[in-house]
Amino acid sequence: MAAQQHTEQKHIVVVGAGYAGLPAANGIGRRHRVTLIAPETHFLHRVRQHETAAGRPGHRRPIARVVRGRKVTHRRARVTGLDLNARKVFLDDGGAVSYDTLVYALGSRTAFHGVPGAAEHGYPAERAAELRQRIAEATAPGTIAVVGGGATGIEMAAELAEAHPGWQVELVTADRVGGWFSERGRSHVLTALDRLGVRVREHTEVTAVTADGLRTADGPVPADLVVWAASMEPHPLAAEAGLAVGPDGRALVDDRLRSLSHPDVHVIGDAAAVDVPGVGRLRMACATALPMGRYTGRLLGGRTTKPFAFRYAAQCLSLGRGDGMLQLIHGDDSMRPTVLTGFAGRLAKAAIVNGVVAGLR
Repeated sequence: MAAQQHTEQKHIVVVGAGYAGLPAANGIGRRHRVTLIAPETHFLHRVRQHETAAGRPGHRRPIARVVRGRKVTHRRARVTGLDLNARKVFLDDGGAVSYDTLVYALGSRTAFHGVPGAAEHGYPAERAAELRQRIAEATAPGTIAVVGGGATGIEMAAELAEAHPGWQVELVTADRVGGWFSERGRSHVLTALDRLGVRVREHTEVTAVTADGLRTADGPVPADLVVWAASMEPHPLAAEAGLAVGPDGRALVDDRLRSLSHPDVHVIGDAAAVDVPGVGRLRMACATALPMGRYTGRLLGGRTTKPFAFRYAAQCLSLGRGDGMLQLIHGDDSMRPTVLTGFAGRLAKAAIVNGVVAGLR
């Protein structure tokens, strides 16, 4: 019986080809037949979208190349619905795919938080290529307002300011820019932004976005273009399909990343609410999604039976082409005092980002 179980092949469907979905598909595809469902032909390296917005060369590897040599069939389609009882995935091309086990890895998207005009007039990271085109087509430089003081907003503001010095870049946040970093780390971020000419507005709540810029609790902020780099939210399909989710919409999972309500569904990446002993609830990030994907590939591929384990190690930022920061952190995501800055920090960031692509295999 044990040998029969070892050789038995299942049909496993993976929805989503991001930092979690691709390594999961690759790992599972060593043993089982996998259908990978995603509309893209190339892997979207989301942590490099600030480079895309600034007009830097693209870094998108073909998905066919990433899954080469595995038992993975890439179905180019968008998921429109799930029937968890019938074990079917419905697609925008009118088709449906049945599965023995489902790996849900649809990830997250930029949250607009119900701010009037934000979705209409703001450019989230997902529309980085459109933002690049708008800047290129502008008849004269103007002002770009970047909303959000997190990593995405910081990197976007720095990259745009360096690539387009004729434009005035403003970074607007309701809290502090990089407020979660160590004192030394945050100080370096602010120094780098000042060097690049970025005007920082902290503790400024945006109440609306218009064609002319921002409305805030402190008055208007005129802008020709608005970049919306606020927090992320999970794709709503998990909740709509009936998976058990938490208050933030992320699916509740056990220590092997199985849905608490539907154990034949594994939920990974930003879509999953993962609690790790000694660490707590993992944040949405490439740094957490990739290990979840690799673990699920090993688990469903028969190469481990252990529960998922994770510890944080570092956070990194690019601050233009010649500057960056590597902030060391404890395993529970609290800050250490040590940071690596300047060109050395930039090289460390580049090495980590390039390593992510290698980790997809």
